[in-house]
Amino acid sequence: MESYCREKKAHTLPRLPLQGHLDLTYRCNNNCRHCWLWLPPGAVEKKNELSFAEIERMVGEARRMGCREWIISGGEPMLREDFSEIFDLLTRCSRTYTLNSNGTRITPGIALLLKRPGVKLIALYGADAKVHDFVTRNPGSFADTMRGIAYLREAGVDFLVQIVPMRANFHQYKAMVRLALELSPHWRVGASWLFLSADGDDLKSDEIRGQRLSPQEVLEIDPPDMSWDGDEAAAGESLFAPCLRSRDSFHVDPYGYASFCAYVKEPRLRQDLRFSPFADFWEKFLPGLDAAVIATDRYREGCGSCVRRGDCGWCPAYAFLEKRDFSAKIEYLCSLAAAAGDYKQKQIESQRRYFQLAGMTIQVDADRPITDATFGDRFKKFQVTRPGTDVVRIRHHFFLPDLRSDKLGTKIYQSPPWTVYRKGGSFIYLEGLDTAEGFQAEKVSVVSRDHGSAHVYHYDDFSYKKGNFNSLTLFSTDQILLARALAERNAFFLHSCGIRFCGRGFIFAGHSEAGKSTIGKMFRGHGEILCDDRMIIRKWPEGYRIHGTWSHGELPDVSPDAAPLRAIFFIDKADEVELIPLLDKRIAVRKLLAFLIKPLATVDWWEKVLDQVEDLVREVPCYTLRFDRSGRLVDAIRELVASGK
Repeated sequence: MESYCREKKAHTLPRLPLQGHLDLTYRCNNNCRHCWLWLPPGAVEKKNELSFAEIERMVGEARRMGCREWIISGGEPMLREDFSEIFDLLTRCSRTYTLNSNGTRITPGIALLLKRPGVKLIALYGADAKVHDFVTRNPGSFADTMRGIAYLREAGVDFLVQIVPMRANFHQYKAMVRLALELSPHWRVGASWLFLSADGDDLKSDEIRGQRLSPQEVLEIDPPDMSWDGDEAAAGESLFAPCLRSRDSFHVDPYGYASFCAYVKEPRLRQDLRFSPFADFWEKFLPGLDAAVIATDRYREGCGSCVRRGDCGWCPAYAFLEKRDFSAKIEYLCSLAAAAGDYKQKQIESQRRYFQLAGMTIQVDADRPITDATFGDRFKKFQVTRPGTDVVRIRHHFFLPDLRSDKLGTKIYQSPPWTVYRKGGSFIYLEGLDTAEGFQAEKVSVVSRDHGSAHVYHYDDFSYKKGNFNSLTLFSTDQILLARALAERNAFFLHSCGIRFCGRGFIFAGHSEAGKSTIGKMFRGHGEILCDDRMIIRKWPEGYRIHGTWSHGELPDVSPDAAPLRAIFFIDKADEVELIPLLDKRIAVRKLLAFLIKPLATVDWWEKVLDQVEDLVREVPCYTLRFDRSGRLVDAIRELVASGK
């Protein structure tokens, strides 16, 4: 292990303000029917907006504490005469940024400025001028937005079209999607449900309610994430505690008042950065909000104990916007949660399966139905009806995401057909081929750092419909994903045959053609073949156990069963049967490593597995096994068991 650097474990992490949200103004040249913040372009509040010098001071203080990303929004941020200077200030030293705009005030000069790498979101409110301008109440706004987008395209600026659905334009939703794809390869849906007036204006809130979509319409454009089933974190007595304790972002409104969230509008929950150092806000004021809003009986008896909590988008900030009460129930969200729950149940029945492997549940979801023919017969013994407590999640999608190189992160591995990138807390696996036209991806997998969750994107669903797959990931082998997930659980794959015999487990390790399947045949009728080619060894509190897998070799015999590990044999064909104890643990380690199934082998994976292998050979006897085809091996193992050695 001298070739690797050990990680230094940090038991507590510094709380850093990594991401800042800055609303430059709430003034806007549009007056959208759904907007909860709108002020007219000439509103008197303009005189109270932060000056460039005040923004510069605040940004500098936040940067010194770690802020490296900004979300820039409004209102329409480009209504600020000093927008270009502010944009340059926020983005020139940032890792990335996101800009929200209606696009109407983009000029050729601003378009050139927006070539700086980052995310640009341009709002679309209709598929034509009639509907778009009806929503914005600004005649000519559709033409102005199209002109701004044309400037972006002429300048070679990447941007996303953000479709904002509501009652006034929902009849054009599909046409809006088509238009978005004509304008840019990238689009997304904005908020699928609408917030009520920030200042509590009843007339404005009534108008926004009238623009809300029905639950079924929301599900049509924004279905729930089926790969996550966890309940919403309980707030306890402090309603904002779940947000505050894991927060690495903050929000500043146009007037310098800061809090942890854009939707928190009550003055006592915001601090004026004009008169307070940013460090005081981050280190004292925000932590102090933990006890600012305490749960009431209304919350405990309502949203706090609701069985639909995991399907609901409720939060105390939304409740305040809706009812001016942090504990209040939001009936609209109740209806959305009920519809989402029903939707998920139907999807679970047709588009989800569970499989048990080595104490883990492998949950497989797909955007298409999963039938009895989707996966091969080898999986039938491993399928279960409900999940356990330790779940690895795989979800299949049938489109390819954005594959621009600047979105993929840092390349860390390349060997055809695989290219692997690391981006933030995820790995991105690309499977494909180099062609005369460039790299052609067939699959893209976004995998969590611990490989406990994977979204697998396929070029299309043509192959999927054929079914009879030999892996749940639809990779050439599931070991690419699961070998790393196992390392997090004190386990690993071994190229070996596993037998449960006399109530104990035995591993026969060897490469292809070494005789693993031959040994499996010898034990038919005497013991249980767990698998003849790939086995899992996992350490449990009571000791090491072997677990069968579906990755078989010549023999189709597979089993999800397990057995306490009694011995490991490194097999060698011979003219006799001989069990030779391996007393030198270093040799045993080297032999085990030769048969280890290696995924993307990073330093942290090697450290975990090397520690496991070294511990294993200390606790479990290892042997060199010379064997012939006579079948006397079964008697030799029986004698070993009887000897108690």
